[in-house]
Amino acid sequence: MLSLKKTTLFGLLMTAGLLGACSQPGQSGTADEPVSASTEVAADTSADTPGVEPAKSAADAPDGAGAEMASADTGDAVARFINKSGNVAIEGTDPVAYFTEGAPVAGSEEFAHEWNGAQWHFSSAENRDLFAAEPEKYAPQYGGHCAWAAAQGYVADIDPTAWSIVDDRLYLNYDARIQARWERDIPGFIATADRVWPTVVEENL
Repeated sequence: MLSLKKTTLFGLLMTAGLLGACSQPGQSGTADEPVSASTEVAADTSADTPGVEPAKSAADAPDGAGAEMASADTGDAVARFINKSGNVAIEGTDPVAYFTEGAPVAGSEEFAHEWNGAQWHFSSAENRDLFAAEPEKYAPQYGGHCAWAAAQGYVADIDPTAWSIVDDRLYLNYDARIQARWERDIPGFIATADRVWPTVVEENL
Protein backbone atom coordinates (compact mmCIF):
# COMPACT_ATOMS: atom_id res chain seq x y z
CA MET A 1 0.00 0.00 0.00
CA LEU A 2 1.08 3.56 -0.70
CA SER A 3 1.73 5.76 2.27
CA LEU A 4 -0.42 8.81 2.81
CA LYS A 5 2.48 11.09 1.77
CA LYS A 6 3.06 9.20 -1.46
CA THR A 7 -0.67 9.13 -2.20
CA THR A 8 -0.93 12.88 -1.72
CA LEU A 9 2.16 13.48 -3.89
CA PHE A 10 0.83 11.20 -6.62
CA GLY A 11 -2.51 13.06 -6.54
CA LEU A 12 -0.79 16.42 -6.88
CA LEU A 13 1.28 15.21 -9.83
CA MET A 14 -1.80 13.85 -11.62
CA THR A 15 -3.69 17.09 -11.03
CA ALA A 16 -0.79 19.14 -12.40
CA GLY A 17 -0.53 16.93 -15.46
CA LEU A 18 -4.21 17.22 -16.27
CA LEU A 19 -4.14 20.98 -15.82
CA GLY A 20 -1.08 21.23 -18.09
CA ALA A 21 -2.74 19.21 -20.81
CA CYS A 22 -5.82 21.45 -20.76
CA SER A 23 -4.01 24.76 -20.45
CA GLN A 24 -3.71 25.26 -24.38
CA PRO A 25 -7.03 24.10 -25.85
CA GLY A 26 -7.20 23.72 -29.60
CA GLN A 27 -3.58 24.73 -30.17
CA SER A 28 -2.58 21.61 -32.02
CA GLY A 29 -2.60 21.90 -35.84
CA THR A 30 -4.29 25.29 -36.25
CA ALA A 31 -1.47 26.60 -38.50
CA ASP A 32 -0.88 23.38 -40.43
CA GLU A 33 -4.47 22.25 -40.83
CA PRO A 34 -4.75 20.15 -44.04
CA VAL A 35 -6.75 21.49 -46.98
CA SER A 36 -10.24 20.06 -47.02
CA ALA A 37 -11.52 17.99 -49.90
CA SER A 38 -13.92 20.76 -50.93
CA THR A 39 -11.04 23.23 -51.12
CA GLU A 40 -9.05 20.85 -53.35
CA VAL A 41 -11.97 20.49 -55.75
CA ALA A 42 -12.41 24.24 -55.94
CA ALA A 43 -8.74 24.66 -56.78
CA ASP A 44 -8.97 22.07 -59.54
CA THR A 45 -11.77 23.97 -61.31
CA SER A 46 -9.36 26.76 -62.17
CA ALA A 47 -7.37 24.42 -64.43
CA ASP A 48 -8.23 23.92 -68.14
CA THR A 49 -10.82 21.24 -68.68
CA PRO A 50 -9.17 18.32 -70.50
CA GLY A 51 -10.45 17.64 -74.01
CA VAL A 52 -12.11 21.07 -74.48
CA GLU A 53 -10.41 23.44 -76.88
CA PRO A 54 -10.59 27.17 -76.21
CA ALA A 55 -12.85 29.19 -78.53
CA LYS A 56 -11.06 30.38 -81.64
CA SER A 57 -10.93 34.03 -82.52
CA ALA A 58 -12.22 35.47 -85.78
CA ALA A 59 -8.63 35.71 -86.97
CA ASP A 60 -8.31 31.92 -86.69
CA ALA A 61 -11.43 31.26 -88.73
CA PRO A 62 -11.00 30.38 -92.40
CA ASP A 63 -11.26 33.45 -94.56
CA GLY A 64 -11.41 34.31 -98.26
CA ALA A 65 -14.75 32.71 -99.12
CA GLY A 66 -16.64 35.99 -98.90
CA ALA A 67 -13.97 37.81 -100.86
CA GLU A 68 -14.01 35.15 -103.58
CA MET A 69 -17.76 35.36 -103.87
CA ALA A 70 -17.66 39.16 -104.09
CA SER A 71 -14.97 38.96 -106.73
CA ALA A 72 -17.00 36.48 -108.78
CA ASP A 73 -20.08 38.72 -108.58
CA THR A 74 -18.08 41.75 -109.68
CA GLY A 75 -16.50 39.87 -112.58
CA ASP A 76 -19.90 38.70 -113.81
CA ALA A 77 -21.32 42.22 -113.59
CA VAL A 78 -18.40 43.62 -115.58
CA ALA A 79 -18.74 40.95 -118.27
CA ARG A 80 -22.46 41.61 -118.67
CA PHE A 81 -22.20 45.42 -118.67
CA ILE A 82 -22.56 45.66 -122.44
CA ASN A 83 -23.23 48.81 -124.48
CA LYS A 84 -26.49 47.88 -126.17
CA SER A 85 -29.53 49.48 -127.69
CA GLY A 86 -32.58 47.43 -126.89
CA ASN A 87 -30.77 44.14 -126.61
CA VAL A 88 -28.34 44.61 -129.50
CA ALA A 89 -24.68 45.28 -128.72
CA ILE A 90 -22.60 48.14 -130.19
CA GLU A 91 -25.37 49.41 -132.46
CA GLY A 92 -25.50 46.14 -134.38
CA THR A 93 -21.97 46.49 -135.72
CA ASP A 94 -20.05 43.28 -136.49
CA PRO A 95 -17.15 43.17 -133.96
CA VAL A 96 -15.27 40.53 -135.94
CA ALA A 97 -15.17 42.68 -139.09
CA TYR A 98 -12.86 45.17 -137.35
CA PHE A 99 -10.26 42.37 -137.28
CA THR A 100 -10.98 40.61 -140.56
CA GLU A 101 -11.81 43.60 -142.79
CA GLY A 102 -10.19 46.47 -140.93
CA ALA A 103 -13.39 48.49 -140.93
CA PRO A 104 -16.75 48.73 -139.14
CA VAL A 105 -19.38 46.66 -140.94
CA ALA A 106 -23.07 46.53 -140.10
CA GLY A 107 -24.21 43.18 -138.80
CA SER A 108 -27.47 41.42 -139.50
CA GLU A 109 -30.11 39.92 -137.27
CA GLU A 110 -29.86 36.89 -139.53
CA PHE A 111 -26.41 36.17 -138.10
CA ALA A 112 -26.99 36.83 -134.42
CA HIS A 113 -25.34 35.33 -131.38
CA GLU A 114 -26.29 35.71 -127.70
CA TRP A 115 -23.39 36.45 -125.36
CA ASN A 116 -23.23 38.07 -121.93
CA GLY A 117 -26.86 39.09 -122.01
CA ALA A 118 -26.75 40.83 -125.38
CA GLN A 119 -27.44 40.03 -129.03
CA TRP A 120 -24.37 40.46 -131.21
CA HIS A 121 -24.95 40.89 -134.94
CA PHE A 122 -22.57 39.76 -137.67
CA SER A 123 -22.25 40.30 -141.38
CA SER A 124 -21.76 36.60 -142.08
CA ALA A 125 -22.19 33.17 -140.56
CA GLU A 126 -18.42 32.81 -140.62
CA ASN A 127 -17.91 35.90 -138.46
CA ARG A 128 -20.66 34.78 -136.11
CA ASP A 129 -18.97 31.41 -135.66
CA LEU A 130 -15.59 33.01 -135.06
CA PHE A 131 -17.08 35.14 -132.33
CA ALA A 132 -19.01 32.25 -130.79
CA ALA A 133 -15.78 30.24 -130.52
CA GLU A 134 -13.73 33.06 -128.92
CA PRO A 135 -15.94 35.96 -127.83
CA GLU A 136 -13.32 37.54 -125.58
CA LYS A 137 -10.98 37.78 -128.54
CA TYR A 138 -13.35 39.85 -130.68
CA ALA A 139 -15.60 41.69 -128.24
CA PRO A 140 -14.66 45.35 -127.66
CA GLN A 141 -13.11 46.28 -124.34
CA TYR A 142 -15.17 47.85 -121.53
CA GLY A 143 -18.30 46.23 -122.87
CA GLY A 144 -18.22 48.31 -126.02
CA HIS A 145 -18.44 51.62 -124.15
CA CYS A 146 -16.14 54.53 -124.95
CA ALA A 147 -12.60 53.56 -123.93
CA TRP A 148 -11.47 57.15 -123.32
CA ALA A 149 -14.46 57.81 -121.05
CA ALA A 150 -13.70 54.58 -119.16
CA ALA A 151 -10.24 55.93 -118.39
CA GLN A 152 -11.87 59.09 -117.02
CA GLY A 153 -14.05 57.00 -114.73
CA TYR A 154 -17.43 57.24 -116.41
CA VAL A 155 -19.60 55.60 -119.08
CA ALA A 156 -20.22 57.01 -122.55
CA ASP A 157 -21.71 55.78 -125.79
CA ILE A 158 -19.72 55.07 -128.97
CA ASP A 159 -19.54 55.83 -132.64
CA PRO A 160 -18.69 52.53 -134.43
CA THR A 161 -16.50 54.46 -136.85
CA ALA A 162 -14.22 55.69 -134.01
CA TRP A 163 -12.21 52.58 -133.27
CA SER A 164 -8.73 51.13 -132.87
CA ILE A 165 -7.13 47.75 -132.35
CA VAL A 166 -4.29 47.73 -129.81
CA ASP A 167 -2.46 44.51 -128.93
CA ASP A 168 -5.22 42.49 -130.62
CA ARG A 169 -7.92 44.17 -128.54
CA LEU A 170 -10.76 46.30 -129.95
CA TYR A 171 -11.42 49.73 -128.45
CA LEU A 172 -14.28 52.04 -129.39
CA ASN A 173 -14.68 55.76 -128.74
CA TYR A 174 -17.48 58.29 -128.49
CA ASP A 175 -16.59 60.07 -131.71
CA ALA A 176 -13.63 61.19 -133.86
CA ARG A 177 -12.83 64.12 -131.56
CA ILE A 178 -12.63 61.89 -128.49
CA GLN A 179 -10.66 59.34 -130.47
CA ALA A 180 -8.05 62.02 -131.11
CA ARG A 181 -7.74 62.53 -127.35
CA TRP A 182 -7.51 58.77 -126.88
CA GLU A 183 -4.64 58.58 -129.33
CA ARG A 184 -2.54 61.03 -127.29
CA ASP A 185 -1.75 58.35 -124.70
CA ILE A 186 -3.35 55.03 -125.60
CA PRO A 187 -1.17 52.85 -123.28
CA GLY A 188 -1.77 55.18 -120.34
CA PHE A 189 -5.52 55.36 -120.92
CA ILE A 190 -5.75 51.58 -121.24
CA ALA A 191 -3.86 51.04 -117.98
CA THR A 192 -6.11 53.50 -116.15
CA ALA A 193 -9.33 52.17 -117.65
CA ASP A 194 -8.40 48.57 -116.82
CA ARG A 195 -7.88 49.57 -113.21
CA VAL A 196 -11.02 51.67 -112.67
CA TRP A 197 -13.53 49.91 -114.93
CA PRO A 198 -14.89 47.45 -112.30
CA THR A 199 -15.66 50.40 -110.04
CA VAL A 200 -17.26 52.32 -112.90
CA VAL A 201 -19.50 49.33 -113.63
CA GLU A 202 -20.46 48.96 -109.96
CA GLU A 203 -21.43 52.62 -109.78
CA ASN A 204 -23.63 52.34 -112.88
CA LEU A 205 -25.49 49.14 -112.14
